[in-house]
Amino acid sequence: MILIVTGKDDLHALMVQRELHARGQPCALFETDLIAHSPAISWRFDSGRARVSLRCREGDPVDLADVGAIWWRRPQPKQQLNAATPGEHGALIDVECRGTMMGMFSAGFDGAWVSSPAATVRAADKFLQLAVASRHGFHVPRTVVTQRRQDVLELYRAVNGRVIVKPVVGVSEPLLFTRFLDDPAGIDEASFAACPAVYQEYIPGCRHIRLNCFGERSWAAAIDTDALDWRADLSVPVSAWDVPAALHAQVRQVLDALDLKMGVVDLKQDPNGEFVWLEVNPQGQFLFLEPLTGMPMTRHFADFLVAASAARH
Repeated sequence: MILIVTGKDDLHALMVQRELHARGQPCALFETDLIAHSPAISWRFDSGRARVSLRCREGDPVDLADVGAIWWRRPQPKQQLNAATPGEHGALIDVECRGTMMGMFSAGFDGAWVSSPAATVRAADKFLQLAVASRHGFHVPRTVVTQRRQDVLELYRAVNGRVIVKPVVGVSEPLLFTRFLDDPAGIDEASFAACPAVYQEYIPGCRHIRLNCFGERSWAAAIDTDALDWRADLSVPVSAWDVPAALHAQVRQVLDALDLKMGVVDLKQDPNGEFVWLEVNPQGQFLFLEPLTGMPMTRHFADFLVAASAARH
């Protein structure tokens, strides 16, 4: 059995599950925001052994002992509560559901993680990513994370005014795109002091690489655009791109250092042909590349999950 842990109606999870079912591979979806008001979890500890039973999307109970691999896709901690739930109970229900879920997985599962909850949280740290990527030979842009205008001014002058700004973590709504920074001298101190942000030197070039590393294989797309943030317009040329063996090996070293089994990596190729590290998303989006490039990303990822489960056994 392969278990996918995610939120309600996650398209990536549903597509991968459909691919696995077509092969005859058992696969269940555990939607973490639907734990409340349902018989979703049963955890027992007896005679030194933990037993976990989950009620998944399909309705039938799943014994965690039968699961060979868990894809820790995108679990959502906030519960979808019914209209009868008193408002003051929402926070308690959220924290109790999340605490129970995390505890039962840590105490009741010893199979293969893709990737473990601890590694996923740790590797999402942009500060750590940059340091690890640099240690493994990637060119990393000069970066300042600050609330001080003077720090930004110093970077701005050092790179001749070519500075971009982006969020440290970001939120789902509104989606904040990377953008060029205006002259910091004309921006008031309070705007910088409101919260930290990431300020980086601009890397010239028009080729962006979206590299999907699934275990020991990588597939990538080249996105050719002058835009700083290609997510805003996918009508630009997007094509399948063969990953050089040396680049895959270098990315794999970074992911291994972060204890990640998979990662979706954003790189940029500068005018000299060097690949510059921007960031890795431990559970990034890859499905959108399938219709744009013709690459069978769902099939590739399903192959990876089956191999992870088989290796565990």
